[in-house]
Amino acid sequence: MNKLEPLLMFNIERWQEIFEAIAKNKLRTILTGISVASGIFILVILLGVGKGIQNGIEKQFERDADGIVEVWSGTTTMEYKGLNPGRQIQFHNADYDITVQKLGDQIDRKSSTYSFWNGEIVYGAETGTYQYRGVYPDYQVIENATVTEGRFINANDISNSEKVAVIGQKVKLDLFKEKDPIGEQIAVSKINFKVIGVFTDPGGEREESRVFLPITTTQQAYGIADKISNLAFTLVKKDNYEEALKASNKFTSEIGQLLRGKNTIAPDDLSALGVNSSIENAKQFYDLNLYIRLFFWWVGICTIIAGVVGVSNIMLIIVKERTKEIGIRKALGASPVSIIGMILHESIFITTISGFVGLLMSLLLLELAGPQIKSEYFLNPEVDFGVALTTLALLVFSGALAGFFPAYRAAKIKPIVALRDE
Repeated sequence: MNKLEPLLMFNIERWQEIFEAIAKNKLRTILTGISVASGIFILVILLGVGKGIQNGIEKQFERDADGIVEVWSGTTTMEYKGLNPGRQIQFHNADYDITVQKLGDQIDRKSSTYSFWNGEIVYGAETGTYQYRGVYPDYQVIENATVTEGRFINANDISNSEKVAVIGQKVKLDLFKEKDPIGEQIAVSKINFKVIGVFTDPGGEREESRVFLPITTTQQAYGIADKISNLAFTLVKKDNYEEALKASNKFTSEIGQLLRGKNTIAPDDLSALGVNSSIENAKQFYDLNLYIRLFFWWVGICTIIAGVVGVSNIMLIIVKERTKEIGIRKALGASPVSIIGMILHESIFITTISGFVGLLMSLLLLELAGPQIKSEYFLNPEVDFGVALTTLALLVFSGALAGFFPAYRAAKIKPIVALRDE
């Protein structure tokens, strides 16, 4: 115990020295602390904003299953094989069937669709205008719709062309209010359908303002024969993003060639046939998000560096002010290590306290302000607590590094030179 007492006394004295130095130079210490605290504050806020952008982007892609590929037709703009431009390309069941036959080994879920964009839907005295769409059972997974009441369209509905409908949550609230819609009859463009299910969609109200019908019933009831407007697929899952992107590129290329050949479309006529992959779109958004977050990291780190440089400059001033004191300490036998420790102790203390204050303020701001921000592309800004602590540890290390060089300089001062200092 006796051997520990001098060490404990030394530590207590060291803390007393630090607090005395801070008390003598309050304004300087406060300004230094503000520069350090603002650095970590800005960094954490920027990281939270970056996470909010990432969450918003992920939310946008929740409305569709991973790897969804959509195909639609348009109007030709080029002469090809003796056919004039200006032809309206119309998909038929045969286009869907040949795609499934030729490329089925790459496909996980599949559906053709036919959409009516502004259909009048009536229940009792309530009337609304909504989009209604003929689909296959797999479309529930493709659209990432969740059935909250009843069921979705099944194979029996398709084979028997049943007059059944699955309505979105907004349609239910508009037409049925609080009433249970299951089993009720609605008129979809003057043709009666029985409601068998209600669905919600992560895409929100826009997606929930739809009604899904069996594709076979849609074709028969509305006199469109075997016409379809779109094809939608999800692909077989892959182990990682790069493999999924490669598979998506392969599938989009092959389905484009297949349907262009079947419908006599020029290979480079992009207006006549469109193919879109959500994986390719997701990569663009995630790449953009990565660049934004890297930029935020860069700005935040530069701000911290500015604060640390400020700490280093203050330590240089402190060393200059205490040069004679350091000389006396060395003349009395103080080792270079103890001199370095004396300077580092103050530097680390200021940096740690300031950094912790900046960290708490930034986390508190994110916690309070984050939920108040309402945007489709910005959601729940947050910072992983482990990342926040790592950032604080990095700041403390930087503070120690900032104080080391002035401390090392102080340790190298010769006592006779220090005692002559004015």
